[in-house]
Amino acid sequence: KEVDRLEEYYKDEIKRLTAKLKQSETRAEFAERSVQKLQKEVDRLEEYYKDEIKRLTAKLKQSETRAEFAERSVQKLQKEVDRLEDELLGEQDKFKAITEELDQTFAEMSGY
Repeated sequence: KEVDRLEEYYKDEIKRLTAKLKQSETRAEFAERSVQKLQKEVDRLEEYYKDEIKRLTAKLKQSETRAEFAERSVQKLQKEVDRLEDELLGEQDKFKAITEELDQTFAEMSGY
């Protein structure tokens, strides 16, 4: 009888462990499928972000080039403005000198 009881106990234990093993295998398969799906999503996102970084880097370089060109243009235009202002001051000085000379000439002609 003891042998029968032990045999029954071990059969039940084997059934219980077999069921537990199948349950664990099912969970493992589900987890593996989840990992595969997540890996595909990670790969897709990694590729997207690499492309986005390349695109933004190119856009940044283009913007920096445009900014440098604009800065050089501003410097050239400022030099031209400075030159024209200097020229205007020179012409104003000439005009003032001519005006003073004319005033003096008129004064001399008027007998002053």
